[in-house]
Amino acid sequence: MGSHSALVLIELGAVFFGLGILARLAGRIGLSPIPLYLVGGLFFGHGGLIELDGVAEFSEIASEIGVVLLLLLLGLEYTAGELVTGLRQSWMAGVLDIVLNFLPGVLIALVLGWGGIGAFVLGGVTYISSSGIVAKVLSDLGRLGNRETPVVLSLLVFEDLAMAVYLPILTTVLAGVSFAGGLQAVGISLVVVTIVLVVALRFGATVSAVVDSKDREVFLLTLIGGALLVAGLASAMQVSAAVGAFLLGIAISGATATNAARLLEPLRDLFAAVFFVVFGLNTDPATIPPVLGYALLLALITTITKVATGWWAAKRQGVGRLGRARAGAALIARGEFSIVIAGLAVASGAVTEELAALATAYVLLMAVFGPIAARLAEPAMNLFRRSVPLPV
Repeated sequence: MGSHSALVLIELGAVFFGLGILARLAGRIGLSPIPLYLVGGLFFGHGGLIELDGVAEFSEIASEIGVVLLLLLLGLEYTAGELVTGLRQSWMAGVLDIVLNFLPGVLIALVLGWGGIGAFVLGGVTYISSSGIVAKVLSDLGRLGNRETPVVLSLLVFEDLAMAVYLPILTTVLAGVSFAGGLQAVGISLVVVTIVLVVALRFGATVSAVVDSKDREVFLLTLIGGALLVAGLASAMQVSAAVGAFLLGIAISGATATNAARLLEPLRDLFAAVFFVVFGLNTDPATIPPVLGYALLLALITTITKVATGWWAAKRQGVGRLGRARAGAALIARGEFSIVIAGLAVASGAVTEELAALATAYVLLMAVFGPIAARLAEPAMNLFRRSVPLPV
């Protein structure tokens, strides 16, 4: 028993220490650490250089907590009013976003013979941008005050709301529930989302007061306890646990949300890092080369479609060409949500291992290229305008 505990502690220490080194490296080269976490998992998982079997039990629950904290922090960034306003302003662009970026994943999955379930999963993987990476890039580049930024944020809000509907449907599809059962799950999901939005709009201050406390220990315990409780209840009602956490985040507003975000960020980063590593651990590196060509093709297609989505949405709001290019490039990155979707599918056993490999390779490519494209969008557009003068 003692030797096993020692092995687990050694492996956990090695994993966390390694993650720290990878995060530091990512910061120095100006990239999101997500791709490096995935690569780290590939090296030390099934088929990798060294298999870390001792941390399996801890890493599984830690990765689930990571998903809950990721979505809770994302919900804290928005108020219910902002969600409703964003939905009204961006619904047409949001629908275009779904059509242009969901379909490539569907078509590739069908071409590879993965059937309807695989197509539904891969469509979700290619559809949604990484809110975390996009927000960090906009902040790092000093673009939070730019005219196109509200357009980008509105599209992200629409995508997050779309996920609140998509994830429960995905969960029922992966579980092999009948069509009638699927409709029931969707109905429950929509009712829950509606109730939470109404509660957040009318009683947000009350919800915030319940979890708020001047004592950091009390605040942290209440907040995490509430998030896990809501996530568990949501999962029991066939609504995704991640969506439950997201909705709780929306219901918390004002100074409470600001303090909660500041308090939870280190924990979010820790457990989210474990989540990405676990996904990499469960993916055999040998399965990636056969699907790498399809990952590159998807990356090329969905880079173009995301840029087109952002360009069109910004144009509708009267943003100039330079701002349209920045908006489109900002949306390219895929990350946490894409891996959450693929992770749910792989854990259910309803999809092939090749889908996990394709999702990993795709997210690696997009999480690396997205921030680079966002940085280069403005210089590239300026160079193009000097070569071919165009009206702003």
